[in-house]
Amino acid sequence: MTERLESREKVTGRARYAFEYQIENVAYASAVQASVGKGEVRSVDTEAALRMPGVIAVLSCENAPALSDTSDGELALFQSRTVAYRGQFVAAVVGETLETAREAARLVKVEYAEERPDFTLRTDHPGLYKPDKVNPAFPTDTEQGDPEDAFGRSAVRVDVTYRTPAEHNNPMEPHTTLAQWNDDGSLTLYDSTQGASAVQATIAKIFGLEPSQVRVVSPHVGGGFGSKGQPRPSVVLAAMCARAAGRPVKFAVPRQQMFATTGYRTPTIQRMRLGCDENGRLNAVLHDVFEQTSTLREFAEQTATPTRVMYRAPHRRTSHRVVRLDVPTPSWMRAPGETPGMYALESAMDELAVAAGIDPVELRVRNDTDREPDSGLPFSSRNLVACLREGADRFGWEHRDPTPGVRREGRKLIGTGVAAATYPAYLRPNRATARAEPDGTFTVRIAAADIGTGARTALSLIAAETLKSDLDHVRVEIGDSSFPRASVAGGSAGTASWGTAVVRACEALRGKLNGVVSGGSGGSSPHTGHGEVPPEGLEASVDTSEEVDGRDEYARHAFGAQFAEVEVDADTGETRVRRMLGVFAAGRIINPTTARSQFIGGMTMGIGMALMEESVMDPEFGDYLNRDLAQYHVPACADVRDIEAVWLEESDPHLNPMGAKGIGEIGIVGAAAAVGNAVHHATGIRVRDLPVTPPKLLHHL
Repeated sequence: MTERLESREKVTGRARYAFEYQIENVAYASAVQASVGKGEVRSVDTEAALRMPGVIAVLSCENAPALSDTSDGELALFQSRTVAYRGQFVAAVVGETLETAREAARLVKVEYAEERPDFTLRTDHPGLYKPDKVNPAFPTDTEQGDPEDAFGRSAVRVDVTYRTPAEHNNPMEPHTTLAQWNDDGSLTLYDSTQGASAVQATIAKIFGLEPSQVRVVSPHVGGGFGSKGQPRPSVVLAAMCARAAGRPVKFAVPRQQMFATTGYRTPTIQRMRLGCDENGRLNAVLHDVFEQTSTLREFAEQTATPTRVMYRAPHRRTSHRVVRLDVPTPSWMRAPGETPGMYALESAMDELAVAAGIDPVELRVRNDTDREPDSGLPFSSRNLVACLREGADRFGWEHRDPTPGVRREGRKLIGTGVAAATYPAYLRPNRATARAEPDGTFTVRIAAADIGTGARTALSLIAAETLKSDLDHVRVEIGDSSFPRASVAGGSAGTASWGTAVVRACEALRGKLNGVVSGGSGGSSPHTGHGEVPPEGLEASVDTSEEVDGRDEYARHAFGAQFAEVEVDADTGETRVRRMLGVFAAGRIINPTTARSQFIGGMTMGIGMALMEESVMDPEFGDYLNRDLAQYHVPACADVRDIEAVWLEESDPHLNPMGAKGIGEIGIVGAAAAVGNAVHHATGIRVRDLPVTPPKLLHHL
């Protein structure tokens, strides 16, 4: 149990976030958003804004410099007069103060040639198409056997359609960049990002620079949930404004503007068809997904991919169809694909259990498999059944009456639900250096990101263990693109991928220290052994690309089980989660303290997905109506009454040197389905379009 190593810095305010760096002569930017959902910019009137005292510059498509790489339409800022969606950045103002910049931005007048936007996702849209792949590089469709025929011949069938709305990530720290062009033509960005190396590479291409000419500094990040996993228009805007102003510029995207410019989870329409025999053995699994992307850049969420992993069935099909709409480009949001996909699959499994008269836990156990159903690869480890059994025992599942709507406490209807969880165990190539300092300490450097997950602490524990040193003799430095290149903090791959590089770098350093490195207990030096560290220190560097590429073929996934108990007010339809339990099998847990936070954080987001989160599209203008946290509701402490996360001891030799699987995302997977299934058990009402709000229940209660 190790507390976050940077916790004191954070609670005392010494930890600096992107907007808080003190740079001399800094100016501030404010963005102007398109007020139409589709069209062309006819003219930009900046006269009133430029007359305002303190205004330094105004940028738009009429005067912005050409960018070197415009392949990503979302990042090709001010390079075209085309408006692809309402809320798109169409101009920017730089002012001496933030207040000046914001006021001047309101004075910029943009005239449009407006067209009628198309922003409604539907299954009969004529523009639906099959993308070449789904995020990041999965096959779009898969099929085995004859699923249509097998489904028709199944003794028990469910054929249901589920809908999930657009959802927005909303990290506590907004997307923020402080951009500074240096005298030698290089660029320094203090950026709130999940990947300093990724921002460095992308921004260098956009501005025609070498990667070495761009430095991204990001040691502390106030959350991201995927929305900061790749550069956003805000980063380009800050850099363009800084160049135009000839001085450093800060730009923090206001919460209201984040809903159009920083990514979101695509809405989905998912048809699930499950067929089984009288004993609950699955014969057919069909999962067809419809979702949206933008006209600027394709993003196809991998929604049906978890269905390829979960249950044994000889006849199977998964498919994805996407339509280009006049909307912002969707992007990553915590467990993209698995979160909406497992909501549909696990809700349908509950409906199948009811139809077959089989306990929902038992139905899942009967359809377990030791090989990944679609690929046929053996699992490196799979303890789904153990999670289900352990969770059922801890939750008191054996006392559950299977009949919906029979348990009542006053005017409260009480129900319980279960759902499985899964998430891939990725490993990505990384680089790291480990250095023995003359003072007897160690320094490890890698351009990783800690977005609130405790990554800095986990990597320090990994380094200390490998070096056989006390934790206080090890310093891990992250969040700077000048350090060895690191993969993005995403895909629950951070600890596994960065940790592998850290282990290998520390092992190489130990080799240079002649392999005899003892712990620093009792004040002894961790460098004791053969040879002495030279005054300039001793360093070892590694690149894990070859190791990652050379791994044996296994299906590598974490698994879990979610249990929820809800109460539904019979008079108002209000639903509350009374208690929730998650049981996970995710390899070796490096730091139980921060791991528990990650599991519970994901489960809490799952409660939000189930009961309240929904980005509402304006049917007239094609814009999201609820654009702040007063209207876009996320769970508060009162919404999470009793939540518990536990994990099983799991040893898996086919993962990485630590034996760890990612835990940042599996907590949200299946959580919404568990809550929705509990609502059905409480009321007998099946809500198939999230979120489960009182109006969707009241009509039936």
